[in-house]
Amino acid sequence: MYDVIIIGAGQAGIVMSYQLKLKGIDNHLIIDAQKRIGDPWRSRYKSLVLFTTKSYSALPGMQIKGDPNSYPTKNEMADYLEDYVSYFDLPHRMNTLVTRIEKENDTFNIFTEKEQFQSRRVIVASGAFQKPYIPPVIKSENINTLVSHVHSSLYTEPKELNKGTTLIVGGGNSGSQIAVELSKDREVVLAISHKLKFLPLEIFRKSIFHWLEKLQLLYAGTDTIRGRIFQKRNDPIFGKELKQAIKSKDVKVRPRVTEVAGKKVTFSDGSSLEVNQIIWATGFVPAYEMIHIDGAIDKKGKPIHNRGISPIDGLYYIGLPWQHSRGSALVCGVGRDAMFLTDIILNYRNLDSKTSI
Repeated sequence: MYDVIIIGAGQAGIVMSYQLKLKGIDNHLIIDAQKRIGDPWRSRYKSLVLFTTKSYSALPGMQIKGDPNSYPTKNEMADYLEDYVSYFDLPHRMNTLVTRIEKENDTFNIFTEKEQFQSRRVIVASGAFQKPYIPPVIKSENINTLVSHVHSSLYTEPKELNKGTTLIVGGGNSGSQIAVELSKDREVVLAISHKLKFLPLEIFRKSIFHWLEKLQLLYAGTDTIRGRIFQKRNDPIFGKELKQAIKSKDVKVRPRVTEVAGKKVTFSDGSSLEVNQIIWATGFVPAYEMIHIDGAIDKKGKPIHNRGISPIDGLYYIGLPWQHSRGSALVCGVGRDAMFLTDIILNYRNLDSKTSI
């Protein structure tokens, strides 16, 4: 019987384990389906570079190797997380897929493909990037095998794609980086549903996240005026590369996609275009089917919580977008949520780190 089991060994699960161990809750375990710590980062597209500097891409207690003002690559991020777990000797079990979570009285039963675990507490740290989402605009009866459909989470590099005109659907930072990369050797069209807003990576030679922190926006909670205003705005595109590519017409912009029929794509303004490749940078949807506990998940499949605290006694979440602030789903901010949840767990029924929970 564990005191706490953490589902997910990404940055959220790892820093949760770090905080638990720091407060003396050693009888806990991280469970993850990946083979190695950091594998989700390793599987992303080869050119991926974070838009947060190394100083804003680190977890509490350990910095990333190298210049703190430089920007880490995906592999640097993966290796950092693996080194973090090794350095702090955080208990983890990899290559273990959780298939079902149930609760019986005060005990959680965690079922995997090979074995069963029991715990008094469960922290779901599977994060926001779970199930790739593609909007229902593709007419299945007219699927053209000459058109390849790839979600941005599966994109690796240009040579793996069909040649010819490429459409990228989605105006987030991943779609923007991919659009700029592909525009170097092909015609690229970016379809967006809202006006793009750009922010520089640096102002006066300091990271934009330094200024967001100074303006009390980065960690402003959803229970504050700043946080509520910030939450309502679409995420900006960080950096100037896409803005320049659009200005030079290396990337052309179209409105929202309404239908895809074979090679023909129709947009919300009634215009259409024939493409050879579509990359869906359209985000993710929640995937909490493993939780079989009444009252834990709402009708839309999202976890019911307040700052990561479920109405189900002993069940918690971490790493969710806007769990408490803009930083909650970022490496630089998830540690704050982990500290908060650790204190909640310790204070439950006036318990401290020396008392079994």
